[in-house]
Amino acid sequence: MRCFVAVDLAPGVRAVLARTQEALRRAAPRADVRWTRPEGLHVTLKFLGEVPEARCAEVAAALSGVAAAHRAVGVLARGLGGFPGAARPRVLWAGLARGGAELAALARDVDRALAPLGFAVETRPFQGHVTLGRVRSPRGLAALAAALARHAEEEIGAWTVSELVLYRSRLSPAGARYEALARLPLGGGDPSPAA
Repeated sequence: MRCFVAVDLAPGVRAVLARTQEALRRAAPRADVRWTRPEGLHVTLKFLGEVPEARCAEVAAALSGVAAAHRAVGVLARGLGGFPGAARPRVLWAGLARGGAELAALARDVDRALAPLGFAVETRPFQGHVTLGRVRSPRGLAALAAALARHAEEEIGAWTVSELVLYRSRLSPAGARYEALARLPLGGGDPSPAA
């Protein structure tokens, strides 16, 4: 089964992003995008790839130690963009204006904890984001890029990340569906007040 480690969004932030996806669809109706289901929106900390079901408990135990060592994180999502760039995106994303450094530290510790279990350490720097969709072809790209530019600085919402989640991904023709295999609470209490 394909697995990944992530943090969830607050329901209100997820609802705003679902409306944002719909606004992008309306602004670029010809764009060829596979949209992330609103219930599947999250911030990925580490993609694990294929993990035998028998190893999931071992992975969850390693993640439990990481979660206990980190405090809850106040996060603010702001702005839209695309990888590798907004003009010709392959991935559409909502960015993080606050909490990104803390999530990067969490992702780094997840990497370190899972390396002894045989998972490759990520070599690219962590770029916290929520994937809204994946562009499948250049059709309608100009309108989509213009819509992203209009939302480039839009504030989406704030929430508190209080747990790590080990997810299983099930692929289907209708898109990926995610199932939480383990929810691991972050330790250390509430985050400091956000500025």
